[in-house]
Amino acid sequence: MRKIIVFNFVSVDGHFAGSEGEIDWHNYDEEMGEYSLEQLKSLGALIFGKTTYELMASYWPTADGIESEPEVAEIMNTLPKIVFSGTLTDVEDGPVWKNVTVLHEIQPESVLTLKAQAGGDMALFGSGTIVQQLTHLGLIDEYRLIINPLILGDGKPLLWDIKHTRKLRLIRTRVFQNGNVLLCYQSAG
Repeated sequence: MRKIIVFNFVSVDGHFAGSEGEIDWHNYDEEMGEYSLEQLKSLGALIFGKTTYELMASYWPTADGIESEPEVAEIMNTLPKIVFSGTLTDVEDGPVWKNVTVLHEIQPESVLTLKAQAGGDMALFGSGTIVQQLTHLGLIDEYRLIINPLILGDGKPLLWDIKHTRKLRLIRTRVFQNGNVLLCYQSAG
C-alpha cells in the first residue's frame, strides 16, 4: 500500500505559510533543490488543496517554471495530481494542469482506495487544511518537515485543531548547509 507523505517547509514556530499565504521566507537553495528533486522522483502522485493547487498550477506549466527548474517542472507537470476542494468544480475553472482529479470532500474510504492503488507514494505539499483533516483521520503515514531557521511570528500553522494525540516515530534527520533541518516522522500507531 502506498503512503501519504506530508512534505512541507515549516518555520520554527510551526507555520507553513505567512498569514497571507506567502512562502517567500522558505530557505531554498541549490542543495534544497537537489533534495526536493530526489524526493519528487520517488513519488507516484501529488495531493493538494485548492489554494496550493492553484499556486502550483499557475507556475510549473509556465515558461518561467519550466526554465527555472526543468527537471522539477517535468515531474510536477507529469505526475497525477489529486485536489481536495469543495468549491473547485472543474479544473477548467482554474489554472489548467494535466492529470488532475478533483475530489470534493475527504472521505476515509476514498483516501484508502487511493492508497491501495499501484504506484509510488503520494506527497501532500502546503495545503494546511488538508493536512489537518487527514491527520485528524489518521491517514497520514509520514511527515517530512523541513524546519527553516526562523520564527515567522504570524502565519498559518501546519497542524492545528487536532482532536486526538498522534504518536510519531522519528525515522530520519538531515541537516542542510543553509540551516534547514529535515525531521522525518512515521505514524507510530
